[in-house]
Amino acid sequence: MNANGKATLTLQNGTAVDLPVYSGAHGPDVIDIRKLYGQTGMFTYDPGFMSTASCNSTITFIDGDKGELLYRGYPIEQLANNCDFLQVCYLLLYGELPNPEQRKDFVARVTNHTMVHEQMQFFLRGFRRDAHPMAVMTGLVGAMSAFYPDSMNLHDKEQREISAIRLIAKLPTLTAMAYKYTVGQPLIYPRNDLGYTANFMRMMFAVPAEEYKVNDVLVRALDRIFILHADHEQNASTSTVRLCASSGTNPFAAIAAGVACLWGPAHGGANEAALNMLYDIQKNGGVEKIGEFIAQVKDKNSNVRLMGFGHRVYKNYDPRAKLMRETCHEVLNELGLQGDPLFKLAMALEKIALEDDYFVSRKLYPNVDFYSGIVQKAIGIPVSLFTAIFALARTVGWIAQLNEMIADPEYKIGRPRQLYVGSQRRDVK
Repeated sequence: MNANGKATLTLQNGTAVDLPVYSGAHGPDVIDIRKLYGQTGMFTYDPGFMSTASCNSTITFIDGDKGELLYRGYPIEQLANNCDFLQVCYLLLYGELPNPEQRKDFVARVTNHTMVHEQMQFFLRGFRRDAHPMAVMTGLVGAMSAFYPDSMNLHDKEQREISAIRLIAKLPTLTAMAYKYTVGQPLIYPRNDLGYTANFMRMMFAVPAEEYKVNDVLVRALDRIFILHADHEQNASTSTVRLCASSGTNPFAAIAAGVACLWGPAHGGANEAALNMLYDIQKNGGVEKIGEFIAQVKDKNSNVRLMGFGHRVYKNYDPRAKLMRETCHEVLNELGLQGDPLFKLAMALEKIALEDDYFVSRKLYPNVDFYSGIVQKAIGIPVSLFTAIFALARTVGWIAQLNEMIADPEYKIGRPRQLYVGSQRRDVK
């Protein structure tokens, strides 16, 4: 990484400081402030790190103004239409799409690691059956460090590799276990003759009393959800994983920290919030009352919020939402749910948001959370499990980001600074 220019910062006392400027492959230039404190004795102040690049990365790029998302340079639209989730996993982990031999080997390695240690069942039984799935998932993922101690060294490349395969392979099994436990059904073991997503759906929905039939349309829909959620640059949970791993902790603990961060309603809980909003509208009159709901959303004095619309990063249409919209309609058609009251309500709300000048002018388009929530509900996934599905998909992105950070010769343990505004020094009397 070489500087291609400099920026000069002039302080009030007249001191001028030259700071290097770097250009990335995409996006705005960045000013390197690493030596600012040493040269001036001053820090920068940036709550939420909204104007701070915490690392350099080759994994994911987002252009929020254009509505563009790239994994390793590939547009998300091309990956979602031409690849399956494990191909995308390989791309994120290793930087290139796999050739046929690499794909076969990678799929075999993941498939052969889908079973979890049998003792994890007894750990699972320590939770209340009505516990939120994300509480269970945080515990299960963190507990992997107790069950797989041979792949805990973050600085050993081979151990990081095996922990990556284990995490990608076992997250569907653990998620399905958490679900089955909450509904009181027997746990379903993975099968090696099924693909990654089909295997997950079978573990979720099969029962011993009858043979489970794989529906290819639903499998492809869920696989697309996994692809669209696999990584998303330096968001809160990814930054959490990087910060946690910067201390040298084991990969399982770092990923568990990411799961815990994702649980927040402002992050991974957005699709759950969107569907709960639809339930509230339905409870208060449904499609016939949607006009009243929209009026409340537009009222500045109202506390009613439109969930699942707009995005903090995308100032244009969320490119993932376009893809999920197609999938949403495919799933509803496949299952004959177009007439279901909840889904009719969702489609009516979508139509208003895409046509009403109030929403269009503010670019409050339906986002990926709006459609993915509808798809998961249609498939049969309970609302409380939505964020766990998100964590399952995002795990590969977290691992790729963690690996990139550890391999970066410039990486250091994370240590943000602060602007202290508390009491002056004082003495106990």
